[in-house]
Amino acid sequence: MLISLSIKNYALIDNLNVDFNDGFSIITGETGAGKSILLGGLSLILGKRADLSSLKDATQKCIIEAVFNVSNYNLKPLFESEDFDYEAHTIIRREILPSGKSRAFVNDSPVNLTSLQLLGERLVDIHSQHQTLQLTSNDFQFQVIDALAKNEDSLQNYKTELNTYKKLQKALKDLTSFQVEAIKEHDYNSFLLNELVEANLVAGEVEVLEEEYETLNNIEGIKENLAEAYQLLSDEQVGVLSSLTSLKNVFQKLTGFSSKYEALFDRANSSLIEMDDLFSEINELQDHIEANPNRLEVVDAKLKTIHGLMQKHVASDVSELITIKNQLEEKVSITENLDETIQKKQSEIDAKETELNTISQVIHKNRSEVVPQLKKQLETILVDLGMPNAQFKIDVVRSETFYANGKDALSFLFSANKGGSFNELKKAASGGELSRIMLAIKSVLAKYIQLPTIMFDEIDTGVSGEISNKMGDIMLQMSKTMQVFSITHLPQIAAKGHSHFKVYKEDVNEVTQTNLIKLNHDERIVEIAQMLGGSEMSTSAIAHAKELLN
Repeated sequence: MLISLSIKNYALIDNLNVDFNDGFSIITGETGAGKSILLGGLSLILGKRADLSSLKDATQKCIIEAVFNVSNYNLKPLFESEDFDYEAHTIIRREILPSGKSRAFVNDSPVNLTSLQLLGERLVDIHSQHQTLQLTSNDFQFQVIDALAKNEDSLQNYKTELNTYKKLQKALKDLTSFQVEAIKEHDYNSFLLNELVEANLVAGEVEVLEEEYETLNNIEGIKENLAEAYQLLSDEQVGVLSSLTSLKNVFQKLTGFSSKYEALFDRANSSLIEMDDLFSEINELQDHIEANPNRLEVVDAKLKTIHGLMQKHVASDVSELITIKNQLEEKVSITENLDETIQKKQSEIDAKETELNTISQVIHKNRSEVVPQLKKQLETILVDLGMPNAQFKIDVVRSETFYANGKDALSFLFSANKGGSFNELKKAASGGELSRIMLAIKSVLAKYIQLPTIMFDEIDTGVSGEISNKMGDIMLQMSKTMQVFSITHLPQIAAKGHSHFKVYKEDVNEVTQTNLIKLNHDERIVEIAQMLGGSEMSTSAIAHAKELLN
């Protein structure tokens, strides 16, 4: 509910601060006193776009602030989704700067207008004779029926499953599209994969193969060099081994004279051992090295295959080729298993359809059961509102389509006259009739769900005293479960309020200002008497005003 409203430097308002109560509040004032200005300021709090021309003093900023008690509105999920700081007493502030820039705050945290509008529509519903388009909306009509049918949990469950269903459908569509393209590429990918598989690739094998190729391709030269090395080491006259043996023996004879000679002996002996080991290794290499033209051909072919594949796939080494092979294996496997995958996805969709059909059937059943009840309540209320022949024809029909709120198609038809044909509300009802129908619907809704604060803006225009009296009774009844405001010119309605506020103009320092004050009991008598008989109040007008208030 709206707890308080503060407006500074807006239109004709210089500085206004007012506190509100729950229940039924009345706002009255002469035509042109500034009731629309008050609504305009409140609309800014609810997310309406700001206009620089609204500033009373163009050199000062305009500040509009409202405090709401939101504890009964189940708004925590909205606060979380919009990243608002939740407070049971939530403060909304709008600022319009002289530069034209506008800022909005929820509990002192800056917010954008889109988010503020989402919150605003959950806090206050401003309703006038000219704002009945909502009534003709199919979505709103379903909301009314679902409120009576208590479909909230089923609808939430349905929407969750519908979201999953749509994701599954998208996944199936993507798979089908992928299959069309994959089939085109399958043969080529399979060919590329077979080439890589047949190459029997091993990471790091290129270096090993290139070394083996160099050995096999230069076998004769290697043999000649090994033979020469063998000869240099083993020659009995001038061979390295023979010479080192003689050198070692010479140093051995000197070891007894000095440690220096012993060190020379050790070095010669070490060299001899090393050369002897080298000789043995050369000898072994000679025994095992031999020409192998067949192996040379195999190695050469493998290297050419690998280099060809690296060039084809723009790969820098065998490891990259192996990665490409694995990717191709995955693509080919996916393509070959796509039929099975698509079938599995279709089965998931079929199961989800069954689940959605079950939930939507429950929703449909609940709706169908409450339609006669809604029809009866609306027609009964409209009789009191001067529409004795008003009739509704409401049909909820199952369709084959999954809509956002079930599988039902809704026909919400109306006839204002006896024997008249039924038609859509926007075609069959006048503006005044739509306004009364909306009042009837809101009064029914108030019994079933927690509605936001509602502000009826002169919806009683053009109605008779008796009907306006019934309108006041309905609004008073609604105020038992919600906060209701009525901006009215009719004393019959004004007298029913728990609180009464008056909008008026006054000249301060030769500048016209709009103000709003709360009237006490005596002031209410005067205001209602003036509404009954004009500014020159008669004794009978005062007596009538007292009678209305009592």
